[in-house]
Amino acid sequence: MKGSDFLSALVKSLARDVDERREAVGLLLNLCSDFEVRRRIGRIRGCIVMLVSISNNGSDDNDREDEDEASRNARMLLSYMSGNTQHALHMAEAGYFKPMIKYLIEGSEMSKVIMATAISRLELTDQNKASLGKEGAIAPLIEMFKTGNLEAKLSSLNALESLSNSEKNIQRLIHSGIVVALMQLLFSVTSVLMTLREPASAILAKVAKSEGILVKHEVVQQMLSLLNLSSPVIQNHLLEALNNIVSHSSASKVRKKMKENGAIQLVVPFFNEKDARIRTGALRLVHMLSEDIQGELIEELDYSQIRVIANIVVTSSSDCEKAAALGILSNLPLSDRKTTEILKNENLLPLMVSIMSSLTPQNSTPTLVESISGVLLRFTVSTDKRLQRYSAENGVIPILIKMLSTGSEASIIKAALSLAQLSQNTLHLSKSRKLKWFCGGPSMDSFCEVHDGYCSAKSTFCLVKSGAVTPLVEILEGEERGADEAVLSCLSTLLQDEIWESGSNYLAKKSSVCSVIRVLESGSFKAKEKCIWILERVFRVEAHREEYGESAQVVLIDIAQNGDTLLASGVAKLLAQLDLLQYQSTYF
Repeated sequence: MKGSDFLSALVKSLARDVDERREAVGLLLNLCSDFEVRRRIGRIRGCIVMLVSISNNGSDDNDREDEDEASRNARMLLSYMSGNTQHALHMAEAGYFKPMIKYLIEGSEMSKVIMATAISRLELTDQNKASLGKEGAIAPLIEMFKTGNLEAKLSSLNALESLSNSEKNIQRLIHSGIVVALMQLLFSVTSVLMTLREPASAILAKVAKSEGILVKHEVVQQMLSLLNLSSPVIQNHLLEALNNIVSHSSASKVRKKMKENGAIQLVVPFFNEKDARIRTGALRLVHMLSEDIQGELIEELDYSQIRVIANIVVTSSSDCEKAAALGILSNLPLSDRKTTEILKNENLLPLMVSIMSSLTPQNSTPTLVESISGVLLRFTVSTDKRLQRYSAENGVIPILIKMLSTGSEASIIKAALSLAQLSQNTLHLSKSRKLKWFCGGPSMDSFCEVHDGYCSAKSTFCLVKSGAVTPLVEILEGEERGADEAVLSCLSTLLQDEIWESGSNYLAKKSSVCSVIRVLESGSFKAKEKCIWILERVFRVEAHREEYGESAQVVLIDIAQNGDTLLASGVAKLLAQLDLLQYQSTYF
């Protein structure tokens, strides 16, 4: 009964019906008291995998009377067989980790190293990694790292690095206090420990994904001080860790402290790194830190460094690197003409237009589009008509309109503001139809009903002729409210003092008045202010009062009763326009 053929037949029975499977497991359990039988069973292909599968069919509670017998016997059999480390490894491969963890806790130094090494090498799913953490693998691995010999330290760190890919395990690592021990290791100058620094820095990069690391106030400054003292691999991990830390929503104080301590000046030299990963990590970090100090960033970067960043945009093949570099450039003060001249000389504008033209919803990188939209604000400032013309001639306006339909909320806001800056000058650039044309005037197709002159997207930056109004209105009709203020600012340029009536008629023609009323009801305070400004001009026209007054008055009365008192003056004017104030005066 202990022969290989008989044992193989029993193992095959494990895959058959319930009764035969139960009998086969029972027989194998009776025979496994013999060491040689256990060894032979473990070597039969598929045996351990099937036993693990059978063990999972029942309950882990051995006291339950209705527990499946086959499942209970399979677990007992696996327990007997786990005395062989090779069998325990096969069980781990099948997703049964109890024997492996037992070895980590109670095994010899060599068996601990074997198990830790296996964890780092096994192709574990995220669920497997979470299970290992939940079942207790992390504590003994940390103990190995702290007290073991060099081989134990290295194998445990590699195992912990693998397990740190699980979000739940990151929390366990932070609560274990390992961050302090890892930082001490990174500062160590003992040559024998140098091989441990790379996996240690990799673990820190993963752990930094959790906001729990923010409790360790000194860690960020320690990481920064290590940057120039580390190998490229460790530098990359440290930059990844720092980027993870500063990206947390609750990290504003950390970012402020980093800037005060000169973090940007410390990281900028890495922009010249040949290693693309390090260069990108440095760019991303400076981009994140510069978000809060846009007006002061020019004090942190000199013009030669701005040229370096612009050159990275031109030469890099990585969208992530381009996005970070452009993000930094977008945070430089728009009023700095020298920066604008540098970017223009680097031909950055045609490149950004080319990038945007080639992007589709399938291959678009949101952060890249957002960064481009930020830089385009510089090239469309209303105070520089020559720069606006340069931008329009290079195809910026169609790109901005594309962003309105396909971009994220952040890029939509910036695109709408760029279009608003351009549109502010349209009235003065529009060619009056009263002028005499000696060599044949413009075609009637270019006549603009809003500006009462001849317009085009390229020559006068006209919202009407560029087709921008429809996508702007569609944003107001959507469910997201974040871009309302920027969109309304853009549409407001069609209601300037000289053209308010024709602009009002056009907005009514494009069915946008109802959209404005909708935002007045549910938008932010700033958006409501802009809605009131727009409606005050629209309702100067009697026809529009008659068509839209009834729907607007319901919203206006509700704001008068329940809204912000700072809106009261504007609401009062609108109600007066609608001849309602005398009836609703008690609301003010």
